[in-house]
Amino acid sequence: MTSVVQQSERLKLFTWHIHGSYLYYLSQCGFDIYIPVNKEKNEGYYGRGKTFLFGDNVIEVPAEEVREHQFDCILFQSEKNYRIDQFEVLSAEQRQLPAVYLEHNAPEPHPVNSSHPLTDPDVVLVHVTHYNKLMWKNNVPLVKVIQHGITEPTHKYTGELEKGIVVINHIKERGRITGWDIFEQVRAEVPVDLAGMGTEKYGGLGEVLFPRLTAFTTRYRFLFNPIRHTSFGLSVCEAMMAGLPVVSLATTEYANLLRNGESAFINTDVDALIADMKRLLQDRSLAITMGAQARQVALEHFSMDRFTREWNEVFQFAINHKNVTV
Repeated sequence: MTSVVQQSERLKLFTWHIHGSYLYYLSQCGFDIYIPVNKEKNEGYYGRGKTFLFGDNVIEVPAEEVREHQFDCILFQSEKNYRIDQFEVLSAEQRQLPAVYLEHNAPEPHPVNSSHPLTDPDVVLVHVTHYNKLMWKNNVPLVKVIQHGITEPTHKYTGELEKGIVVINHIKERGRITGWDIFEQVRAEVPVDLAGMGTEKYGGLGEVLFPRLTAFTTRYRFLFNPIRHTSFGLSVCEAMMAGLPVVSLATTEYANLLRNGESAFINTDVDALIADMKRLLQDRSLAITMGAQARQVALEHFSMDRFTREWNEVFQFAINHKNVTV
């Protein structure tokens, strides 16, 4: 069942619907992506859903019929996919196919001593930031980094609203990692709105669906990221690509890609960030200039051309490696 994908063929990739935004961008890379769906629509088995404008290349497969299909490569996106799901939906033969494990998250529960669950030396482990690769204890030899790739936004920055915006799902429930305490400290001094799933319960605006997100956020003067320990958030990438200024903690990959006072305001001193936010509120021209510099960083690091090329290279590497080892 293992095969080498010819350049004229479209790669047939099987994965689970774990992060809808990421799956959407991955679907722009020219693959045929097969995702399982069940009646319960539980984690990983949502199918296409109605939030994302997937093309015809994202194909639902009833979970009980997955074993009847042929794929070129398997993509794990969570520990549950790797430890449980593959044994429930894939045949023994399919489980021998070339495979890649995409790790979306920074290490948990400990930032440096967390051991990654992937132990199969034939599976390629892909991190979304160099910080994540550095901090996870990786237990396999094949480890790569593919930074996010995003498409051009449908709306550009205007910044007419004299307030900031935070976009985080369930921020209060997730506590210190997502910076609920920092958000409360900031909104006591600076006008800042909160959007994201579940946020209505504590004064937020609720979820803003993906197709509307850039149109919604680009009206705000800046986007604030209070998350202490994270990957490079797609909402931050999308804001930067649209020319929206970013204010962020100078932690994880943000400290590597963003330059304080140029492409963003980044700091570990929250009081300093509050002062920077007030500057952006008072000086729209500064916000426009900083947003333009943020967009240049996004074009350099988050282009779809680079993202597509690197994912094609990783999948082909995984396939070639598997063919050599079997």
